[in-house]
Amino acid sequence: MPIDDSLSLLTRGYGFGAHLWRRTRPGARAVPLRLLGKRALLVRGREGVELFYDGARTARHGAMPAIVQRTLFGVGSVHSLDGAAHRHRKATFVDVAYEDEQVRRLTPLLAQEWLGELAEWTEGGRRSAYDAAVGAIGRAVMRWAGLPGTADAKTRWAARLARIVDGFGVPYSPEFLLAVLDRHWSDRHAARLVEAVRSGRLTPDPGTALHEWAWHRDGSGALLRPRLAGIELQNSIRPAIAVARFVAFAAKELHDRPEWRDRIAEETAARGTPVDGPLAVAFAQEIRRTAPFVPLLPAWATADVELDGRRLPAGGRVLLDVLGTDTDDRSWDRAAAFDPSRFLDVDDWESIPTFVPHGGADVATGHRCPGEKVAVAALAAGVAVLSDPRVRIDDEGLEVDRRRLPTMPASGGRVRGGCPFH
Repeated sequence: MPIDDSLSLLTRGYGFGAHLWRRTRPGARAVPLRLLGKRALLVRGREGVELFYDGARTARHGAMPAIVQRTLFGVGSVHSLDGAAHRHRKATFVDVAYEDEQVRRLTPLLAQEWLGELAEWTEGGRRSAYDAAVGAIGRAVMRWAGLPGTADAKTRWAARLARIVDGFGVPYSPEFLLAVLDRHWSDRHAARLVEAVRSGRLTPDPGTALHEWAWHRDGSGALLRPRLAGIELQNSIRPAIAVARFVAFAAKELHDRPEWRDRIAEETAARGTPVDGPLAVAFAQEIRRTAPFVPLLPAWATADVELDGRRLPAGGRVLLDVLGTDTDDRSWDRAAAFDPSRFLDVDDWESIPTFVPHGGADVATGHRCPGEKVAVAALAAGVAVLSDPRVRIDDEGLEVDRRRLPTMPASGGRVRGGCPFH
């Protein structure tokens, strides 16, 4: 393999996996490549997920390019840990974001903020679905996390965190520089919040992310440095704000599927709330399946591995094709079709081994995102509000640049109030 595929990843983006699979036979589970000068193996499907999350054969520490780790996740964050250290740190994320009682505590805040955005639209506002989602979800999760400040201050910080998400994957652009600057500001601000809690100047409720990270202790019993505790505090709220990109995709798909808009609008009106509607949740899940945040995830092979007749020596990279697994023909019926009904009456979607938009394997012991329930709740509420017949989704700006990481419809999904028939 004399050719390095790193440039191809930058230029093809979400089409990178599909390009590589054309090198091998249809339905293959693994294909070799070279990335950043090292041998690698791109894997997909149930077999690929099992290999990628097998802690006896792979490790995540150091596999993420440093430019991404530093910008998106933060230096020293849980994403760079493995083994006992990872499980210990991850347990606090599970406590503050994954438990059902935490999600129930968030949903009324989401409803309130999303209904506020709906009111803005019906009164003539022209914010895009993306911008509205950054504000609505940002304010809701910051209140939920126990963070102080006015609604305007929360909106401004949410916009900074959204810019970090927007720029981490485009190191060649001004957006990346903006992401780096916002990362620096956010790390400093979050560290100050942690210090304020420890000094007694702030007293967030127990169970909130701010309280739990301020007092989190590592495996040796020591408090985390304020900056690192602040990084993990951000990692408890930023993924929810990143859901705004899914909301932009929801605007596009709802625009193209008026029959689903009508059904979801009827459901929301009958239930009297934009949260937890089964149709809206199913639509949100299909958005996550077809438009995952990143196209692939990296790990190191800590032992010689083999999958589908392809071998990779220890020290090479194992890459999980997230998009290729979520849309794998061997794993999904009518995989290429956008069909939210496939998720109706599916309560335990985490048990679907090839549904990995936020990672796979077990939440507590593996690297699956513990904020997935929060993400679904925030996105489903946005789907319900965007389905309201009092607002319109503009035709223009819904095209998607599949080469950019991360991506979304170009306009963010422009929305305005008005009669849906004119």
